[in-house]
Amino acid sequence: MSEIHKMLVFQAGQEEYAFRVQHVISIEKVEGITPTPHTSEYIKGVASVRGELIPVIDLEMFLYSQPVLEEGTRMIVLQTEELAVGVIVRDAKEIIDIFAADIKQLSIASFTNTAYLAGIANLDGRLITIVDAEAFILSLDGIRDVREYLHSKGSY
Repeated sequence: MSEIHKMLVFQAGQEEYAFRVQHVISIEKVEGITPTPHTSEYIKGVASVRGELIPVIDLEMFLYSQPVLEEGTRMIVLQTEELAVGVIVRDAKEIIDIFAADIKQLSIASFTNTAYLAGIANLDGRLITIVDAEAFILSLDGIRDVREYLHSKGSY
């Protein structure tokens, strides 16, 4: 029997992606983001979520160089060993079970720039790209600077 992974499926651009549920803290409305100057364009700023300041990433800006902020967008709050971060997505759709055997490795995952793409699942004609939350956070330019700033302010 193949191992089952619980995944949160979300939309970025016109594509479906998923994070493992073990990294998802919550799904929030996008509001109250304070911009942080001199950071990468996809780092929208910081937001207070349940009393904790976290950096906020626009996933469509990161993936496609287009901002996603529009009515109905959601922020998925992720917790990794590195830090907690909010990821703005077009829509958080559903939680599903995906068998490990149904996840195929991507040939582009061998590239350093896409090492956060853990594979792709083909489920009844739906292609869902699996994003490794830990690798994704570590791939973000400038995220360590934001984390150090939040630590220095005692906000994290």
